[in-house]
Order: sequence, then structure tokens, then C-alpha cells
Amino acid sequence: MNKLISVIIPYFKKRQYIKSTLDSVINQSHKNLEIIIIYDDKDKKDLKYLQSITSKEKRIKLVVNLKNLGVGRSRNKGMEICKGEYVAFVDADDIWHKKKLEFQVKFMTKKKILISHTDYKIVKNNFFKSQIRKARNFDTTDDLLYSCDIGLSTAMISKKILKSVKFPSLKTKEDFVFWLMHLKSGNKIFSLNKCLTYWYKTKGSLSSNFLQKIFDGYRVYRNYMNYNIFKSLICLLILSKNYLLKNL
Repeated sequence: MNKLISVIIPYFKKRQYIKSTLDSVINQSHKNLEIIIIYDDKDKKDLKYLQSITSKEKRIKLVVNLKNLGVGRSRNKGMEICKGEYVAFVDADDIWHKKKLEFQVKFMTKKKILISHTDYKIVKNNFFKSQIRKARNFDTTDDLLYSCDIGLSTAMISKKILKSVKFPSLKTKEDFVFWLMHLKSGNKIFSLNKCLTYWYKTKGSLSSNFLQKIFDGYRVYRNYMNYNIFKSLICLLILSKNYLLKNL
């Protein structure tokens, strides 16, 4: 089960978290990895720090964007150059369980699955104020349409279908579109019900910006699902309600 797994990490102003994230990737029980960090900050003040903490790890490839591309297009860049049979995503402020990749690649290989995701723990401020989000199977776009219940840092995808869908140029919800387009293409998403990722909700992050989520949520339905204005607004209303309920 020594398949090459490519791990793609976009980086933008996460200096206080990136070392812990990288340690959780480097120390995975599954050792056959290539780790692709996409440096997406036009301010290069963190670049020397990243070089210093990655220089001794031969499995890491550090790619520096000439200009800020955004998180979605940075992941696309990583997907274009990766060589792994499977691709896993992790944000620069999330942490993996030591056996995350080992469990997931065994699960996908045994079940002949092309896309999977796992349970994850959301950590707010400190480890004691946290909650677990359970993964579930998604067969069609209708299953995912009103709530993006896939933690991107939990996901793994087969390279066989990597080129069929790209991340869009959205500030948030880019992963929502990515999974909806895969489902629209007939690629089912399966759940591995183990809590293998810790997702840290940090203040000021794009994922915590509710107004940006509203704007991008509308674009998901109007521009990418090609719904009319009325249906897009109804879907957005339900999506927003579900988001608020999940975050109470």
C-alpha cells in the first residue's frame, strides 16, 4: 500500500500555524509523499521562514507564485504539477492525525473509490471549545446543494479524475463549487467515518467572513450551477440558514 500521495498546501500569511501543519504531514505513518507548498503572498517576508523549515525535507517542493492567485487557483497549480496516484489537500492552519493518509488510502483502494473525505474536529479558540463534523456519502449534487459538509483538509481524490474539474476563482466557497462539479460529472464522494483532521477556526480568515460567504454563495448557484436568479436566492437562503445552524 505504498502509493505516492501528493499533498497540496496553499500558503498565505499563516506563519504561526504552518510549522504545526507541516509537522503533521511530514510525520504521517504513510511515508511515500510529495508535499507541494504554493506560496501565494506577494509579500515575501515569510518566504525565508518557510525555506528554513522545509530545506531539510526532500519530499517538499516550494512553489512561489509571481502574483497572488488566490487559494483555488493555487491548488490548481499544485494539481497541475503533482505526480501522486492520490492527491490530498490541507490548509496551512489545519492538522492531521498521524495515520490520516494511511487509513484513507487503504479505504479508497479497498473500496475502489475516487473521492473520499473524513470526519473532522472544529477547534475554536482552544481545544476544549470544539465540535466534531461527521462525514457522509454524496451521490448527486442534490445531496450537497444546501450545505458544504466536506472539510477540504479531510479530502483525498484520485489523480484519474484530477483534470476533469478545477477550483474556481472565488475568495470563499471555491471548494463547494469543486465538489458540486465533481458530483455533476458523476463522481460520487464517499465518507470514512474516522476523525482524522483538526480544523482551526481562526479570527479574520476568509472562511470566517460571513458577508463574503453570502456573496460567493450566490455566485455558486447563479454562475456555476446556472440557476435563475429566483432559484439562486432561494438556495442561498437555505444555505445561509444551514450555515448559521451549524455554527450556533
